[in-house]
Amino acid sequence: MEQVISLKNCTIRQQEKEVLSSVNLDLNENDIVYLIGRTGTGKSSILKLLYGELLLAEGEGSVVGFDLRSLSKNDIPMLRRKIGIVFQDFQLLTDRTIYENLAFVLKATGWTDKQLIDVRINEVLAIVGLENKLNTMPHALSGGEQQRVTIARALLNKPELILADEPTGNLDPETSEEIMRVLMAIAQEQKTAVLMATHDMSLVEKFPHRVMRVENNTLKEVEGMANFNPFETKF
Repeated sequence: MEQVISLKNCTIRQQEKEVLSSVNLDLNENDIVYLIGRTGTGKSSILKLLYGELLLAEGEGSVVGFDLRSLSKNDIPMLRRKIGIVFQDFQLLTDRTIYENLAFVLKATGWTDKQLIDVRINEVLAIVGLENKLNTMPHALSGGEQQRVTIARALLNKPELILADEPTGNLDPETSEEIMRVLMAIAQEQKTAVLMATHDMSLVEKFPHRVMRVENNTLKEVEGMANFNPFETKF
């Protein structure tokens, strides 16, 4: 099974300040891993390291075949083509249709053939169950539908890894479960690894996968989620 993320004894700094140290993390294709921890502990810093916004200060790291120790500015666009990013606040272009939102991303990443663009957009919208929303404006969609579009957008370039930063943070519990099922199906069917930062412990309990907790300036695996009490462990 192909390894998608490998971090070994990594130190992450932001503006010269050490955020996390001794970070170890491995993900293979198909893996779904939750990243939990209090706000401000460094969850987003791990995601930023993986998509090239923060540089690796110390240790060894690779993501989707790129060595994070030697990552250059010229590598970052290619790295990000192999990673899909799903944000909490959707970040859709509000003055464009769903088709136009997705076409904009494809053109920005080098796609030029309109027929191939149309085919790929229809493919990703079918994956998330929104193939009939091509000409809809974002404001006309529910929050759950907008998040499905952001997942479709993340899938456009057939990524090996999806980084999801609080993807259910603005959604009601029922819609959050729908989004989680979509991500699980994608991991299984597309062989895409998913690393998901979340505060939603009900999702973690309902859809059990590996859990990594950011705590005390490092990253630790949580063993035995059935007995995990987030309040006793300073979540």
